[in-house]
Amino acid sequence: MNSSSIPGKPLNSIVEACPPSGIRRFFDIARQMEGVIALGVGEPDFVTPDVVRIAGIKAISDGLTGYTSNSGLLELRTAICNYLERAYGVQYSPDHECLITVGVSEGLDLALRVLVNPGDEIIVPSPCYVAYLPGIEFVGGVPVTVETAAETGFAIDPEAVERAITPRTKALLIASPANPTGAVQPAHVLQQLVNLAVKHDLYIISDEIYERLCYDSSTLCLGALEGARNRTVILNGFSKSHAMTGWRVGYCCGPEHIIALMTRIHQYTMLCAPHLSQVAATVAMNEADSAVQLMISDYRARRSVFVTGLNDLGLECKMPGGAFYAFPSIRSSGLSSQDFAEKLLFEEKVAVVPGDVFGPGGEGHIRCSYAASVASLKEALERLQGFLQRYRASGNSSL
Repeated sequence: MNSSSIPGKPLNSIVEACPPSGIRRFFDIARQMEGVIALGVGEPDFVTPDVVRIAGIKAISDGLTGYTSNSGLLELRTAICNYLERAYGVQYSPDHECLITVGVSEGLDLALRVLVNPGDEIIVPSPCYVAYLPGIEFVGGVPVTVETAAETGFAIDPEAVERAITPRTKALLIASPANPTGAVQPAHVLQQLVNLAVKHDLYIISDEIYERLCYDSSTLCLGALEGARNRTVILNGFSKSHAMTGWRVGYCCGPEHIIALMTRIHQYTMLCAPHLSQVAATVAMNEADSAVQLMISDYRARRSVFVTGLNDLGLECKMPGGAFYAFPSIRSSGLSSQDFAEKLLFEEKVAVVPGDVFGPGGEGHIRCSYAASVASLKEALERLQGFLQRYRASGNSSL
């Protein structure tokens, strides 16, 4: 387009100031290269379980290709609420307290739009998923990060959270298990955070998309904790646990008045999640547990191989409790996170994500997804070893 024909009035300054996703940048580069071992994008390498795919195919064959209700299929909402009660003892009404969304990303956006007024502060433990801070800013909120450290396994410190609370604080945004660190917060820490929310009258947004991918301890639904039920929005879905990233179906559960307003925005923007995806998700919820357990078992084995290998190479990394990410320190390399990731990609064709894209606390780390075959993970470790040895041979004393 000729620049003289572009209207001169400014576009949205918040969006213009937001950088593109650091994850997608490396993914796009790697996609143009041959022979790359991709440990960057957080996506299962499994296909969706057979029983779920068959249900999706049947939905198409049966002509289930139109709109559903804005809230989503009642049978899916019922299955979700039954699961949460069965697994965690927390009760939500399928009719009024559950909304089916186009992935968890839409659920996060809806929750922020409903809870946040311009100038409200949202406290977010960092490092954190790349969408959290921009999502808060897009709705006029102010993200306030509370740093966590590798030395403590990226545990959230409730005292540090309380120090960050001001009269403008509106909510806490928590993820456990977390992306990018894989950290699982102990139940007593989450209860302390709920207690802070009660004490200071705050809302909680709990991103539980990795809830099923927990390896060393039992997971929980934050809404089940004492004091949390009436001030918490639960975000979850099927992308990670059921290998359904492309189906784009998630869900939100929370107090009726909050879900009602989230549904109001949803009906004007997305209308509903894809019909056939909701049919498939219903089957995933009701019939695919054995497939999920097999995937979890495989991830656990991969985690052991890869994280042990990273430590053997001198890239310190605590064993993550959940999700499918390792977040090793690369400070011993003397390189920044960006330089390390770029050099590793172009020199050894291993794609990882620089830690600084997850917030300032991520500098000095890289995120590696171990949602890849054991053979690929071992090859990636061999390439990492060659990468580090080459720098040592070049006389970089920090290596």
